[in-house]
Amino acid sequence: MTHIDYSPRGVCSTRMQIDIEDGVIRSIQIDNGCHGNLQGIMALVTGMRVEDVIAKLEGIRCRSKSTSCPDQLAQALKQYHS
Repeated sequence: MTHIDYSPRGVCSTRMQIDIEDGVIRSIQIDNGCHGNLQGIMALVTGMRVEDVIAKLEGIRCRSKSTSCPDQLAQALKQYHS
């Protein structure tokens, strides 16, 4: 089991904790940010393969920002995946 403790940049969320086993996200916790949206993201990506989550979420923007919580999750996973 690999544990990622990631500090997102440029978004409202402040911490992402992700547990990965055999390339699959087993659990995820995201602190702060838009509670309902983050609950949805966490429910959707749990059980997904890391590379699939990166492919779906990387590059998503939040309003005028150059990033978003989903994009920051993809960035955290890219660190693990590289």
